[in-house]
Amino acid sequence: MDKDSINKKFLVILKDVSKEFDKSQVKAVDNLSLSICRGEFAVILGPSGSGKSTLLNIIGGLEFPDKGSVIVDGMSPGKIALWSKLRANKIGFVFQSFNLIPTLTAVENIELPMFGVINRFKDRRERSKYLLEIVGLQERGNHKPSELSGGEKQRVAIARSLANSPTLILADEPTGNLDTKTSHEIISLLKEIQNKEKSTMIIVTHDSDITSLASRIINFSDGKIISNNIIT
Repeated sequence: MDKDSINKKFLVILKDVSKEFDKSQVKAVDNLSLSICRGEFAVILGPSGSGKSTLLNIIGGLEFPDKGSVIVDGMSPGKIALWSKLRANKIGFVFQSFNLIPTLTAVENIELPMFGVINRFKDRRERSKYLLEIVGLQERGNHKPSELSGGEKQRVAIARSLANSPTLILADEPTGNLDTKTSHEIISLLKEIQNKEKSTMIIVTHDSDITSLASRIINFSDGKIISNNIIT
């Protein structure tokens, strides 16, 4: 398969990637190679401390590997500025702790990633309202995070991750701070959005319930892939 064909098939390609901490005493990611196809809903499942969040950060360019290569959508940025540009245009993030700005309303939090990408205020505001509607919070746009429940905060965070129509959505323990009922709602919402937006989604979690909707389940432990199964 030639390079162009590979890039058309795979959105994320990691080759021989390693990341160490504590003067090489901790191998968070250990000589790992992984390819994720475009349109996949991939779940990386592993216990706390297994290195899965570090792996997700490497895929999103928030951390750099000590060795190996990372290709996202055919690009392999070598500098922080290039990764920032790639994230702004191609990658959306959902975090366990929501990471909403407390002084901004829900609609303003969603608008934040659009600055520098969508120039007109009117266009940013219209898209923010549209995304709030997608996540079922059209009536909560003027509320600040302190006025929202945990589930509502995560819905706002999901809407924010879609701000710039990303090709890739990365979610780090998106149900970690939620009760069981709300977790199930968020999981279903993520799958619904992934289908609607035709995006590729990679979720790292220790919550095995999330795997019920996955197209690929990657079991991860001590910096290594233990199993990598495509669900038919």
